[in-house]
Amino acid sequence: MDNIKEKIEEIVEKLKNSEDLADLFKKDPIKAIEKILGVDLPDDIIEKVVDGVKAKMAADDAKELFGALKKLF
Repeated sequence: MDNIKEKIEEIVEKLKNSEDLADLFKKDPIKAIEKILGVDLPDDIIEKVVDGVKAKMAADDAKELFGALKKLF
């Protein structure tokens, strides 16, 4: 499980640092993740990774928003 978490972290970083990959992820998340990982995974596994990446990105966005709000007060 730790390996999957590490891969999700890696994918999120690559998506944040590449506008092209981020756009591809918005259009076709499975294709984007397979491109980043360089492997073709079974659908059930790749869908879990996609869900994990989306959750991690949402959490990171929420942390950034909270941090910005804290600076206001």
